Amino acid sequence: MKDIQLHPDYRLIDLQRVGIKNLHLPLLIKQKKNGYQSVLANVSLSVDLPRHYKGTHLSRFVEILEKWSQKSLSSREIKDILEEAAKKLSARQAQITIKFKYFIKKKAPVSKQESFLDYGCEFTGIKDSDGYNFILGVEVPITALCPCSKEISRYGAHNQRGYIRARVHCGGSIIWIEDLVSALEKQGSYPIFPLLKRADEKFVTERAYENPKFVEDVLRDAIGVLRKLPGIKWFEVECENHESIHNHSAFAYQRESFTNF
Repeated sequence: MKDIQLHPDYRLIDLQRVGIKNLHLPLLIKQKKNGYQSVLANVSLSVDLPRHYKGTHLSRFVEILEKWSQKSLSSREIKDILEEAAKKLSARQAQITIKFKYFIKKKAPVSKQESFLDYGCEFTGIKDSDGYNFILGVEVPITALCPCSKEISRYGAHNQRGYIRARVHCGGSIIWIEDLVSALEKQGSYPIFPLLKRADEKFVTERAYENPKFVEDVLRDAIGVLRKLPGIKWFEVECENHESIHNHSAFAYQRESFTNF
């Protein structure tokens, strides 16, 4: 059968990224303490397309990803996927983004009852002329209590549901989802728990009241944590508080690079 994609294109324009996105697959994500976690992932995979090809072969992207759906994934396996994609599609560059919910068991502070909390996570892998780069992204929910409200109010203070969203270029280091989540969720007024009994709720709200933070405070504390991570090339972090007494959110953002890489 005639392969139209391999026909030359007269416009002579190289394309940076072509491929598929929003492919939903069951995948296995490596856990820190051995084993893996089964997740439903949203995957985008792309390669560059030289000017002498009219199009790429979309079916090959799916074939590559389907083969990996039953193998546990971490940074090393992401690199293997990209190398296979570049080879099978005669490309110089390849990029993948995998978004998924990752569950970590949380223990309530007083009752010690355990339950699972979900975190939005993202793996991004890039293979190009500079080599291989892996970026880990997490979205961590927190509680934030407004310092201004506490200062001026006779009764209580307003709380906010907040999120810390961080993307970390891991360089040559291994950073586990569990470690990054644990470090960041401590930077709010207090962490979030899916299951709280009355004694837990009392404990959590009182601890948050004793630790008021603006969104700027949360961001600065998160930056302090991320700066201490070993071997990273850059990070970006955004903190967003969903205001409880306004119909808008407050946010703060920072990106930092390290010149020693």
